[in-house]
Amino acid sequence: MHDIKAIRENPDAFDAALARRGDAPVTARVLALDEARRAKISAAETAQAEQNKASKLVGAAKAKGDEAQFERLRTLVSDKKAEVTAMQAEAKDLDAQLTDMLARIPNLPADDAPDGADEADNVEVTRWGDVPTFDFKAKEHFEIASVAASMDFETAAKTSGARFVMLKGAVARIHRALAQFMIDTHVDENGLTEYNTPVLVNDAAMYGTDKLPKFGGDSFIAASMAAREKLSSKALQEFEESTTELLDDLKDRPLKEIVGMAYEKAKTVEDYWLIPTSEVTLTYSVAGDVLEEAALPRRMTAHTLCFRSEAGSAGRDTSGMLRQHQFEKVEMVSVTHPDQSDDEQKRMLRCAEDMLERLGVPYRTVILCTGDMGFGARRTFDIEAWLPGQNAYREISSVSTTGDFQARRMNARFKPADGGKPQFVHTLNGSGLAVGRCLIAVLENGQQADGSVKLPEVLAPYLGGKTTLAVDGTLS
Repeated sequence: MHDIKAIRENPDAFDAALARRGDAPVTARVLALDEARRAKISAAETAQAEQNKASKLVGAAKAKGDEAQFERLRTLVSDKKAEVTAMQAEAKDLDAQLTDMLARIPNLPADDAPDGADEADNVEVTRWGDVPTFDFKAKEHFEIASVAASMDFETAAKTSGARFVMLKGAVARIHRALAQFMIDTHVDENGLTEYNTPVLVNDAAMYGTDKLPKFGGDSFIAASMAAREKLSSKALQEFEESTTELLDDLKDRPLKEIVGMAYEKAKTVEDYWLIPTSEVTLTYSVAGDVLEEAALPRRMTAHTLCFRSEAGSAGRDTSGMLRQHQFEKVEMVSVTHPDQSDDEQKRMLRCAEDMLERLGVPYRTVILCTGDMGFGARRTFDIEAWLPGQNAYREISSVSTTGDFQARRMNARFKPADGGKPQFVHTLNGSGLAVGRCLIAVLENGQQADGSVKLPEVLAPYLGGKTTLAVDGTLS
């Protein structure tokens, strides 16, 4: 969410920053709506003052026995009251429109974010590890002999549809070992506090972490059966409570449209969103809070299921488990003092890179250009792991700083140690790492000519000391 005061003070700079993202100017529309809202608020306050003044005179006229003056003033008070109510309603509506407009404007890029249109303009900042060479044609993860039988897409499609997978046996254990390794490292060595969070969240949590309203189509929503059963009774109750004006408005509408309106109003009862990442739950945990400055930074991590509709990726990565509707991720979230956020992003980036180094997976790190950054990000670094089966680097982690963009949406602040009014915190998030994609990288980089896979030594403690996925799909 953006500060309307900052837009008022420097609209040209705001539009120029948006232009770096490839977005059209918005300040003319924003400021016109803001001006109309402020004018309506001012008019309502003036009418309220006139109403209050007239109210005081009503009693005096009554005491004097001046019935004509008494009736005139009483009518004036009634008219002013209605006028104030109408103006306040209009101001509230304009305020809601302004809030919605601001909520749909992406974050402004940091000054050092490179300009560009898409991923082709991202800038590589570092590269680690030697890309492995094989004396055989490298296979993709799902083609490796020791993996194929334990990565079951057919059964998953039978139970759930496309873009799901069932892992079993040793491959499922390796997947679990990777998550445990990541969490243990973050907690024991990187100073993060582990959380076990819900995977179902409400609208407020999704809105506060900038996933709504613009990207609702990229996530899954689930309504409880109780909510569904309430729909008909809820709709009936709303119609029974409707005013004559509403009924007049509905009388010429088709029945299907009327039912649709009622459903839209009722369907959110007890609805939940499936989280796209635990960034939502971890970040929103400080919503509405005023933290002590001494409590910053707050560093958190969680291993959770994640869910994405992949609505914007039709036809991409349809083979294997690179792009799934359901996946697991170890997330890192930091809540910081504004002066610490840039350094905190560097620290988080190193935490994620170090995971791949320990696993022996070659990678490169790029800083995203303005045209490729996410909606809420000011600056984003992507870590791309080398996948021999694709002969390409593919994203395995994104580490972003949002500045105070999310904090404004969820009113998360801190109290300065030296006094003064509370200030908005900065929030950061990053994958540490995506577990499924990390599994892919480990399997593909460790593949052997006979179809077995050599596993990273750091996973041995989680695999009963075993370091090889044998051709028959067992650990040895």
